[in-house]
Amino acid sequence: MQTPDNSQADIARDCPNSASPQKRAATIKRCTWLGFYVNGILAILKIVAGFVGHSGAMIADGIHSVSDFVTDVIVIIFVGVSAKGINRTYRYGHGKFETFATFLISVALLVVAIGLFVSGGSKVWAALHGQELEAPGYVALVMAVVSIVVKEWLFRYTKHVGDALKSMALVANAWHHRSDALSSIATLIGIGGAIFLGARWRILDPLAAMTVSVFIALVAYRLAKPAIQELLEVALPEDEQQQIAQTIGATEGILAFHNLRTRHNGGTHVVDVDIKVDGTLTVTQAHNIATHMEQRLRNKLGDVLVVTHIEPYMGQPTDNNHQCPD
Repeated sequence: MQTPDNSQADIARDCPNSASPQKRAATIKRCTWLGFYVNGILAILKIVAGFVGHSGAMIADGIHSVSDFVTDVIVIIFVGVSAKGINRTYRYGHGKFETFATFLISVALLVVAIGLFVSGGSKVWAALHGQELEAPGYVALVMAVVSIVVKEWLFRYTKHVGDALKSMALVANAWHHRSDALSSIATLIGIGGAIFLGARWRILDPLAAMTVSVFIALVAYRLAKPAIQELLEVALPEDEQQQIAQTIGATEGILAFHNLRTRHNGGTHVVDVDIKVDGTLTVTQAHNIATHMEQRLRNKLGDVLVVTHIEPYMGQPTDNNHQCPD
């Protein structure tokens, strides 16, 4: 299945990392609203198909789609807040609101996973103790196929836009779409087995719901880990730190640097660094060197907030990147 090649798929070109926060937020909202409406239609159809087709797995799958509504609203609200930029209270901007939205999405996924596991487990327990489960109908089977196709398309499209804009919240929401597709795959297997393999295999329907819950919990962990790391201001990955160090050290006029600190703030790279220059330079000359370094970092990484302290170089030893020991 290919990523949509229509006008909206050109977002990566029309709205690069350097675009204004307002344009970036508007693009994210458009993508999220698309998912919101698709989720609404799918949720209604799946729940109706679950009741009509007597499938607990399809009803659970529909409830999972309903949970997508919550995460879509979270993304729309928090991404809008994150685009407000710097003010007197938030001197580093509102980027972590988007990170917080990602964390909330992961929590919502975990809650859904636990609910599906408990619901499916209770039906499996009943079946193992002699209760005959009702056979699901073909309408539930068809709805599972429709859900898989639609949600996989929505995952690929949303992730494509999220990667292009470096939006953690949008990528997180894309994986929520993928978790719904995985849910429908397990549901399809469970419903198909219950229909075609006979009465004693109807236990596959609730087992499918339990299997889905494990996949969703893993996705929740995958999303929560980087969000928590960012909220705790963990440094950027080692390769990005090395790239930043090389860019700073290669800037003309910077003789050495130290105290390099990095972190994420939503879609922004935050870099704090002390640079060392020739002590005989004027304030204006030293300032121009720092400005040139900041521009080089933006050209390399996109959206970067650089906090620079300028010091005179006193002959301290440096490594290959001109970095002094801290």
